[in-house]
Amino acid sequence: MYGTKFSEPQDKRISLAKISTEPPEGLDREAAEAKFAGVGEELFELQQLMYGAGTHSLLVVLQGRDAAGKDGTVKHVVGWLNPRGVEVASFGVPSELERDHDFLWRAHLVAPRRGHATIFNRSHYEDVLVVRVDKLAPQSVWRARYEQINQFEALLASANTIIVKLMLHISPEEQAERFVERELDATKAFKLNVGDWKKRTQWRAYTQAYEDAIARCASAHAPWVVVPADKKWFRNLVVAEALRDALAPHKRRWRRALDELGKEQLAALEAYRATPAGAKVAATIAKQARGRVDHPDYAQEPSDGGAEAPEAAKKAKAKDKNRDKNRDKSKKGKEKAKDKKGKGKGRDKDKDKRKKRKKKED
Repeated sequence: MYGTKFSEPQDKRISLAKISTEPPEGLDREAAEAKFAGVGEELFELQQLMYGAGTHSLLVVLQGRDAAGKDGTVKHVVGWLNPRGVEVASFGVPSELERDHDFLWRAHLVAPRRGHATIFNRSHYEDVLVVRVDKLAPQSVWRARYEQINQFEALLASANTIIVKLMLHISPEEQAERFVERELDATKAFKLNVGDWKKRTQWRAYTQAYEDAIARCASAHAPWVVVPADKKWFRNLVVAEALRDALAPHKRRWRRALDELGKEQLAALEAYRATPAGAKVAATIAKQARGRVDHPDYAQEPSDGGAEAPEAAKKAKAKDKNRDKNRDKSKKGKEKAKDKKGKGKGRDKDKDKRKKRKKKED
């Protein structure tokens, strides 16, 4: 796995300056993108299993400096997931309603439900980053929040929420380049924010705030991964691998859960087929599916010596045979009666002829 992972609290503040913002030597873009595609397919399969099993949820916390690529990460990595089971929650300046609650209220409100994944674009960590750097609350307040965050994440983990926290790590040079590109590109100018430029003077303060947050709030159930993000193609690969690795240990359990669910659904279907209404529907489905499903039971024209048709289809076939048999019997009976009636009329005509002949002779 690429990236630097922290899965337990650190006694000392970590040093982001010692963690590269660039890809490792020897890895080029083409190879990384090919690998990303493979990991993306694995990620899609794992998410489908999680969604179907409905026993766990996934919370992805995305943090990073301005222009670090949070929106791009959501677009490229989350694009591999089934949108039916994914939500994105963005955290901006707290609203009046949010300020009237504890700082974790708005995060808990949008935590993922079981079977689903939620991406936090920024998160509850803003309350130990922006609040600290801009001095929006006393030190005693934001310092206490580290432990409160740990307890909150432990609560989510105890409810089977898989937590992955990602810090998109870029260099000041890369950030400067992206700021200028936004200014020069009319299609990206809407992302410009004077506040982002002002924060450049607070680079060191934000670095220290991130280092403390990662060191104090890393745990086995809610690890931090520092993602080298100067190259977007490498960032995408690191994020995808981090999510894949977080979900993969649960794969067998989810498959077992889905197998059990499948057995229950098949049993329910067989019970329905046993009813008159169910047998009728099953026969119709079997008839319409014949020749369209790649299975011996649904061959276009099954021979008597070949594979047996599904039970419902066999019953329908026998019923059709009996109906045809009864129709043949009825038809033969009518024809016989008609012949008999015709013969009777013929005898009556012969009698009339004999009577007329006798009268003439008399």
